[in-house]
Amino acid sequence: MGISSKPREIEAALRESEQRLRWLASIIDSSDDAIVSKNLDGIIRSWNSGAERIFGYSASEAIGQPITLVIPQDRQSEEREILTRIRRGERIDHFETVRQHKHGSLIVVSLTVSPVKDANDKIVGASKIARDITEQKRNQELIVTLAREAEHRSKNLLANALATVNLSQATSPEGLKQIIAGRIQALANVCSLFAATRWIGAELSAIARQELAPYSEKNGERTFIDGPQTMLEPDAAQAIAITLHELATNAAKYGALSGPNGQVRVGWSQEADGRLRLRWMETGGPVAQEPTRKGLGSRIIEQMIVQQKGKVRFDWRKDGLVCEIKLPV
Repeated sequence: MGISSKPREIEAALRESEQRLRWLASIIDSSDDAIVSKNLDGIIRSWNSGAERIFGYSASEAIGQPITLVIPQDRQSEEREILTRIRRGERIDHFETVRQHKHGSLIVVSLTVSPVKDANDKIVGASKIARDITEQKRNQELIVTLAREAEHRSKNLLANALATVNLSQATSPEGLKQIIAGRIQALANVCSLFAATRWIGAELSAIARQELAPYSEKNGERTFIDGPQTMLEPDAAQAIAITLHELATNAAKYGALSGPNGQVRVGWSQEADGRLRLRWMETGGPVAQEPTRKGLGSRIIEQMIVQQKGKVRFDWRKDGLVCEIKLPV
């Protein structure tokens, strides 16, 4: 009985071994990573579907070719170093490098390379797993760029906030508190617009609507905004936000929005030289008289606009203040 059962045991073991091999082959073939084997001369012996997808070569095109098929010319020495280490029995883990697609595009990959041994424990080749991390590296670089940009913008934002505090004056602590809070709120408002564009900037009409919203709600159809879609970079957007805040605050206290019939119109256009031309015009309010000395609001506006290499002009007409700004955008 013992003799007759032995062939069956061997047959069962062979079937089990074949099943395991098919299972392993299925895992290798279904992997998203490139799984490749090569001999010690660097000649490709196997090439899975992940390798076909990542490198663009079919298995029939790649098998029998040197692995340098997918290595850029300036990185050929890497393969010699890898094979030297494999012959010594070393394993290479998560080596980040660049490989080349069939059509010439470069791919950032993470390589893991292990020695392959025969039945006598002799190293006869290497298995290589290559993971495409191109998108991951691109995202990492984007995060670094955005972090640097955010640092730069936050420093500018804090500098602008500090400037508004330093320039703020009032006859009472409570009045000073309100003035500073209003100016910082204007900066906060425009920063909320930056968040929607990943700090690319803010659209001018959105800035104008934000700064005039409190007065539009109180006074109905007395504020009007008109101009083409214009994206402002963060520094210019902050300057315009503070400018419109100062003009609106002044209009509510002393100008067109201080009485029942006044109106404010904000319009802008792009000039032939590429500069932005913005016009603030008040009508129907108290008679505007040019101040005997430059007010604090005017100084803040001038400082913000001049910092952006722009120009500002105030015209105190009988019917109301007109402020014109020219700004490179």
